[in-house]
Order: sequence, then structure tokens, then C-alpha cells
Amino acid sequence: MRLLLATRNAHKLRELERLLETVALDPLPEGVEMPPENGDTYAENALIKARAAASATGRAAIADDSGIEAEALGWAPGVRTARFAGEHASDGENLAKLAAEAPAGTRLRYVCVIAHVGTDGAERMFYGAVEGTVADAPRGEGGFGYDPLFVPDDGPADGRTMAELSDAEKDAISHRGRAARAFADWLGP
Repeated sequence: MRLLLATRNAHKLRELERLLETVALDPLPEGVEMPPENGDTYAENALIKARAAASATGRAAIADDSGIEAEALGWAPGVRTARFAGEHASDGENLAKLAAEAPAGTRLRYVCVIAHVGTDGAERMFYGAVEGTVADAPRGEGGFGYDPLFVPDDGPADGRTMAELSDAEKDAISHRGRAARAFADWLGP
């Protein structure tokens, strides 16, 4: 099966290609304009992207929206995760802001929603989440985004961050991994 992934984010494309082994994913073509992600929920933002990609190309499309939520910040930044430190903030700037504002040991949650829009316009949503805590300091070179600060509850007993896990370890417990497995189960063999 071949699907359009409504993103040009190379990290997400690589991760979803690993997670959806039986699906060939094509990144969003250069000429396709995406509307702003102005939804109030991950589901709304994922649907905005999947609908736009499907409409522009006439192909079945998937899109994900994901974020991190910190209990110490009232479960923010949530759907504003990519813009936490400002509209054009880098991953490093966002990570530094979270490290400065969420005390070590406090609760974190990663959430992911994958939206699928078929060629017939049918829409389906698939959810995944992982709970954890804020690390004492950013650690690890793997993953991306906030992974160096996220110590997953379901991870190894040695307290490694998501950025210190192998791809296989991370995929087994991550929010995106859980949402992707729910999607793959729906697709079937």
C-alpha cells in the first residue's frame, strides 16, 4: 500500500516509515500548500493536514499531530509544542524553554494523533500516548524535539531518556509508535 504523508518533516517521515513497515509513504509534494494548524486539539490539526493533502492530490493521505504536555505548566504546551519558544523557534530553543520551566522529576506526557483521509473522503483517527517525567538535564543524541528531556515510564529501568533509547526501544513505547500500530491494525495485513 502506498500513502501520502502530509508532512515535509524528515524526522517524522523516517520514524513513520519505520513504524509502518507495510506502507510505502510519500512526502508531501513541494507544490502543495498546507493551511495553518490552528486547531484546538491534536485531532483537529491532524485532520487539517490530512484533508488538505488528500484534497490537493486526490490521494489517500495520513497526517499526524503530536506534542508534549507538562503537568507543571498546566499540561502546556500541547498543540503549540512546535511553537513553544516562539513562532519560528528551533528544537533546541523549545527544549531549553521546557528545561527552564518544568522542574526535573515532574510529569510529562507525549500525545500523537494520526488522521487518515481516504480517496472517498472517509476519515479515521488513531491515538497514542506515553507518560514520563522530566530528566535532570537533557541527555542523548537520538530522537528529536523534546526527547532528550523525556524519561518514559514504560522505558528501561535505567532511566534513559527517549533520546538515549535505540530506535526499536523508542518505537515500542512512543506515542507515535502506539498511534501507528493502531493505524496498522486498522489497515490489516
